[in-house]
Amino acid sequence: MVEIESRSVWLRALVTKLIARCLLPLTALRAPGRARWLACQWALGIRFPAEDLEGLSPPARAAFTTARAEAFWRHGQLIGLTSGHRDAAEQHRLFIAEVRRTGSMAAARRRVLPPEESAHVAGIAFDVRPVGGARWLERHGHRYHLYRRYDNEWWHFEYRPEYDGQPPPRLPHPGCSTTVTR
Repeated sequence: MVEIESRSVWLRALVTKLIARCLLPLTALRAPGRARWLACQWALGIRFPAEDLEGLSPPARAAFTTARAEAFWRHGQLIGLTSGHRDAAEQHRLFIAEVRRTGSMAAARRRVLPPEESAHVAGIAFDVRPVGGARWLERHGHRYHLYRRYDNEWWHFEYRPEYDGQPPPRLPHPGCSTTVTR
């Protein structure tokens, strides 16, 4: 089963890369000098159709799209956005749902923070996929001020220019008593 999933992921990545290459002539007409960047964004938009980059702060969005274009063209790595900006009401709904699911606020905080503490509400947080994309960001994201912030979430990165290339301390979510590394 894992081998079939692995082939499927590889095949989808290959198709996405082929689409991007086919889009290059069109994107060269549309955005001279930024054709590769635009072809990457369009191809990843096809590969990850549910992505929503709206609501991200302009610098965070620029950092993310630039980083994933480099990952795509230089390293062949796809990085999709599972979740970016959430308004406070949506974050509150997610938190309350997690409280109901886990039975306590402390347990819920291991996976979802309340809106007043969430970087998603501020428009500077990114939940990414696949695991390979998260690994790429962990190794190279500092060039774009993108850092993995929580030990218990391999997928969660934040735009933090104040750290200027130096990784910020890795944290568990508040109230998280155990560290889970994935």
